[in-house]
Amino acid sequence: MLIYVDGEYFSPEEAKISVFDHGLLYGDGVFEGIRCYNGYVFKLDEHLERLYDSAKSLMLKIPIPIEAMQEATLETLRRNQLREGYIRLIVTRGIGDLGLDPDKCHNPSVIIIADKITLYPQHYYENGLEIVTVSVRRNYPEAINPRIKSLNYLNNILAKIEGKQSGAVEVLMLNIDGYVAECSGDNIFIVKDEMIITPPAHLGILEGVTRNCVITLAREAGFEVEERVFTRHGIYIADECFLTGTAAEVIPVVKLDQRVIGNGEPGKVTQKLIAAYRHYANNFGTRIFPE
Repeated sequence: MLIYVDGEYFSPEEAKISVFDHGLLYGDGVFEGIRCYNGYVFKLDEHLERLYDSAKSLMLKIPIPIEAMQEATLETLRRNQLREGYIRLIVTRGIGDLGLDPDKCHNPSVIIIADKITLYPQHYYENGLEIVTVSVRRNYPEAINPRIKSLNYLNNILAKIEGKQSGAVEVLMLNIDGYVAECSGDNIFIVKDEMIITPPAHLGILEGVTRNCVITLAREAGFEVEERVFTRHGIYIADECFLTGTAAEVIPVVKLDQRVIGNGEPGKVTQKLIAAYRHYANNFGTRIFPE
């Protein structure tokens, strides 16, 4: 494996950052997780746009233009001979002192890791997930806005820890007002009477690239999709439920808080969207290797 660090490539043993990097000291930085399938990078432009938007919100100036970031991402995949895999793009504030002041950091760092990833075993896609609601609330947008995909993921990690203590591989997070927000690493959808519903971005969610793609694919398939506020009750009485995310892709949920959703099996709408997503991801995107 070769890892890109500030314009050079290193082995995993040689790829390092300083202990004074504020990305390490304070979680001061941004990142993106991106997938590639069958020689195509999935939604690369959208991921890069979100990376640069997150950085702008943090007043973090990424040291290379977006076009150069795109080429560096593709070149990292080429050097690792990856046609299927996962890309982690990271931009840290850079080296500073032990104080909080970001102006003490003069050179942000760019890191690109390309590797394999498997988030959930295949049987979860066939049989569905059982998830639980955790007490950890999603970050309040006026505190740490979830629209910023920052290196500070403690909110999600605390939720994940609570879920693991309950034996759940994924968890549901509510916002400060008790409405359904998202899961620790995925966006959430429900299906009721063939209407597909998902929480709107203003509730305090990360507006997922996969989420937006699935909304488009669902509408193209003739389904009505609404971004609507709902509570856990809406999930309990839904016909179907599924999650979306870069690593998870589209995965069914069959139980929440011990309540069986629908008939307790992955629903027909969910299965159609899984197939549509996989077809799209394997046939469209930014080509890694020249034809």
